Amino acid sequence: MIPLNPTHDPSLTSWVTSANDSPDFTIQNLPHGVFRSRTEADSQFRGGVAIGQQILDLQAAIYSGAFDGFEPMVLAAAKAAAHNELNDFMSMGREAWSALRAALSEILRTGSPHAPKLALCLVPQSDAQMRVPARIGDYTDMYTSIHHASNIGKLFRPDNPLTPNFQWMPIGYHGRVSSIDVSGQSFRRPQGQSMPPGATQPVFGPCKRMDYELEIGIWVGKGNALCQPVELAQAEEHVFGLCLLNDWSARDIQAWEYQPLGPFLGKNFATTISPWIVTMEALAPFRAAWTRPAHHPQPLAYLEAQANRDAGGFDVMIESWIHTAQMKQAVQSAHRLSHSNFSHSYWTVAQMLTHHTVGGCNLQAGDLIGSGTQSGPTETEAAALIELSVGGKKPVALTGGEIRTFLEDGDTIILKAWCEKPGAARIGFGECVGTVLAAQ
Repeated sequence: MIPLNPTHDPSLTSWVTSANDSPDFTIQNLPHGVFRSRTEADSQFRGGVAIGQQILDLQAAIYSGAFDGFEPMVLAAAKAAAHNELNDFMSMGREAWSALRAALSEILRTGSPHAPKLALCLVPQSDAQMRVPARIGDYTDMYTSIHHASNIGKLFRPDNPLTPNFQWMPIGYHGRVSSIDVSGQSFRRPQGQSMPPGATQPVFGPCKRMDYELEIGIWVGKGNALCQPVELAQAEEHVFGLCLLNDWSARDIQAWEYQPLGPFLGKNFATTISPWIVTMEALAPFRAAWTRPAHHPQPLAYLEAQANRDAGGFDVMIESWIHTAQMKQAVQSAHRLSHSNFSHSYWTVAQMLTHHTVGGCNLQAGDLIGSGTQSGPTETEAAALIELSVGGKKPVALTGGEIRTFLEDGDTIILKAWCEKPGAARIGFGECVGTVLAAQ
C-alpha cells in the first residue's frame, strides 16, 4: 500500500485558482489523460494532467524548463507521460509515477516560481478533445459485486442465485477492445438475435432491453512476464490507476447467447470510459478495509493477505444518472438513478489482478480490467436498470413523469465518482457520459 506523503496534504492549494474550487481536480488529484486542443490548428494528441478546469500540457511544460531542476527520472517520466499514448509512462512503474507526481505537486502549488511560465502551458478542459489515454492491448471484464450477482441471479435462478464459483474467485471474461471509447461516446442500438418469451425460435432485430452498467476501470501499469504470476502482496505495484467504466449491455441479446461461452454481441458494441486516470497514489488517503462475511467461503491462500483485509478496498462514491431526450428538450436536469460505493466490491483490485495472472497470463501496460457492475446492498444502490426495474417488471419513475424499464433512444447515461472524508482533500474522476442512438 502506498503511504501518505506531502502531495496528499489537504492544506495544499494551487496557483491554478480553479483547482481550489474544483470538486474533482484538486492539486491532491493530478490525474493523467491524453488530449488535443480543439482551437489550435493541427493540434496533436499529447499527454496532460487535469488541474481544476485546466489541463497542464506536459509537452509545453517540458519545453518551458519546469522539470529541469529535478532528478533525471522526473524528466524521463514527464516525457513518457507527454506521449500521445501513456503506455510507456505506465510501464515505468511506481517509482517513476511517484517522482513525477511529487514534481507536479511542487510546480503547481501556490507560490511556485514556475507559475508564470506554466500559465502559458494550460489548456482549458472545455477546449480539449480527449481520447482513450492508452493503447489497450486486452480488456477483461470481471463480475465482483455479490449484490449485483445476487440480484441478477434471482431473476433467473430464484432458488440458487449465485453460481457455485462466485464466492471462490473473481469471475471474468475477455471483452472487445475496438469499441472502447471515452466519455462523450454515442453509439447505435445494436441488432442481434433474441428469444422472445414463449417463442420457439429466435427473432432478429434491434435490442429491446438496452442497459448500462456502472463499473470501475482498472488500468494496468507495469506488466508481468508470461508464466510469472503476480503475488497478492505485489499486485498493486502493477496497477497504474482507476477510471469510470460503462459496460453497456443488450440484455435480450445477451440472455439468448451467453450459454455456454458467455457474453458476445450483447457486450461488444460499446464500452465507455472516463478520460482521466486517477492514480493509485492519489487514492491513498481513501483506502478502506476489505471484509468477507464469516459465514461465506474465505479466499484461498493465493488470494488472502492481512494487508488486503486491512486496506485492500477503496472508499469511492459512485453514482449513475440519466438524461433523457425529453429532459434535454425541456432543459431539465438529469435524474439520479443510483448511489453506492466501490468499497462494497466482493473482491479487491489486488485480488482481481492476482487471479488474472495466476495461470500464467501476462498483463501489459495499458491493459484494462473492468470491475463488473458495482451495485450496493440496497435497492437504491443497484448499478444497472435490470436491477432497478427488477428485470423490467417494476418501471423506474423519472423526473418529469417519464418511466424506464430499459434505455430508450436518445437516453444519455452519466456516471460520476469521487472520494472525500474528513482530513483529506476531495478528489474526483470527472464524468463518464454515453448516449444511445437509434439502431442503424
